[in-house]
Amino acid sequence: MKIGIPTLGNSGLHEKVSPHFGRAPTFTIIDTKTGEVNAVPNTSEHGSGSGKPPEQLAKAGARVMLCSNLGPRAITMFEQNGVEVFVGAKNTVRETIDLWKAGKLQEATNKNACKRHRH
Repeated sequence: MKIGIPTLGNSGLHEKVSPHFGRAPTFTIIDTKTGEVNAVPNTSEHGSGSGKPPEQLAKAGARVMLCSNLGPRAITMFEQNGVEVFVGAKNTVRETIDLWKAGKLQEATNKNACKRHRH
């Protein structure tokens, strides 16, 4: 299974989680089967490209997204692409994965979506 995390760069498991999902410079993708860790640039419209970040991550094979927070529209797009989303990510990629494995991240819902992104 592949897990996606919005990040500030490409330092693998040591990279910092981006505080803003859609404008993250990179998305770190972790393959739990192989242990492979890759950072892919955010080429969505938020990164001066085209398409939406949830579409980009689904195309990269992510089935789970771990982020600090995101808006309701992104949550809906992830759901439509079959990607589970959890909020509460912080610090580094490694720490975020550990929090998720320990059940300490919340499933993203319309109720806990970022209030500033209700568009």
